[in-house]
Amino acid sequence: MQQKPDTIAAIATAPGRGGIGVVRISGRNVETVSVALLGQALLPRHATYVPFLDVDGSIIDQGIAIFFPGPNSYTGEDVLELQGHGGIAALHLLLQRCLASGARPAQPGEFTQRAYLNNKLDLVQAESVADLIDASSAQAVRSANRSLQGDFSKAIHKLVDGLIDLRMLVEALLDFPEEELDSVDFERGKNKLESLRAELARVMVLAQQGNILREGAHIVLVGQPNVGKSSLLNRLSGEDLALVSEIAGTTRDTIRQAINIHGVPLHIIDTAGLRESQDVVEQMGMERTKQAIQKADAVLLLMDAQQEDKAAHQKILELIPDNIPRLYVVNKIDLLQQEAHLETRGGDSYIYLSAKTEEGIDLLRDKILQLIDWHAEAGAFMARERHLRALAQAKQSLQRAAAESAQAELFAEELRLAQVSLSEITGEFSSDDLLGEIFSRFCIGK
Repeated sequence: MQQKPDTIAAIATAPGRGGIGVVRISGRNVETVSVALLGQALLPRHATYVPFLDVDGSIIDQGIAIFFPGPNSYTGEDVLELQGHGGIAALHLLLQRCLASGARPAQPGEFTQRAYLNNKLDLVQAESVADLIDASSAQAVRSANRSLQGDFSKAIHKLVDGLIDLRMLVEALLDFPEEELDSVDFERGKNKLESLRAELARVMVLAQQGNILREGAHIVLVGQPNVGKSSLLNRLSGEDLALVSEIAGTTRDTIRQAINIHGVPLHIIDTAGLRESQDVVEQMGMERTKQAIQKADAVLLLMDAQQEDKAAHQKILELIPDNIPRLYVVNKIDLLQQEAHLETRGGDSYIYLSAKTEEGIDLLRDKILQLIDWHAEAGAFMARERHLRALAQAKQSLQRAAAESAQAELFAEELRLAQVSLSEITGEFSSDDLLGEIFSRFCIGK
């Protein structure tokens, strides 16, 4: 256990008024702080109703105090939790009393960082604590909980263990070339490598689904002026967020709104209509539209059902990179008395709907999830961009290993690189800079 020499304290509950507020203390001098604040030492893991005392013996508040001696605590150090009333002033007075008794203010995420450094959590589990707090849907909560309980870490450890076994086999072939093991063991090594690649592909799918739950996908609405982009944003969000009028060019800037489709968070971005214009402000809005398209996870290209002409949108199509999925949305079918439906033409999907009457909106919601490749995989765990990068690097290393299977030295090196990439996910190989970046984004008191 890498117990730190100093003692930290912080308010662990959210700012504002509440029925209960918690102050958390962790470190070497917790028992000293406990005697100063409570006038007594506490029994381990027993809830004790006591007054919280100021330096002159007056009562700041009264509530429940619980002492968790290390290493059997959240941080792995001695921990004291003081559960009092949730008033802002009372909690700050209690925190100041802790600081005056020998603690210092905790940095963002420092409690969880100590849990990681003391081997109470690995890095994936530590990150999932923040993800659980930030989860915006029931699916995201379940996904973060799976990571917190160690499902993601177990999957990574299984891959690493398989790589170690394969590396041991390859290293044996390198160290004892005189032994006649080559034919049988070489074939066994190739089969094991293919099994690892298949398992890595499965883990990547689950991680990508979890990343969508964590980050949300960015869906950009584009089209010529007056095709109904703002009306569609309002329908998808269920609120009148964007101004709607018959005047072309009403939307001058991008409008963003977070929505939820079947538990999947999405960021819908309404943009300025793209056309030739001499209006400087409108031109600025169109430039932002182009920037939003480049960062999109998917693009919805809106058309007017009365003027459906793909060729008229060619300039807009040229702005959409080939690797970004797109969907043609033909709006205003109510004016032609058509029914909502889906068509596929030339490999492109077209949805016919009415943003005004809402006909076809549910069809669009389902199609958006298909567009971002959402599979609702059972067992998806929360994953961050750094996790996906590490998984992709491991995949590339295993691809190169398969190509170099006849060259034992190169084969062994690619296996080593794959193991390093995977171990970065759980924190076996992590720089101090990376740890500082991760934990600085936590809330104070966690």
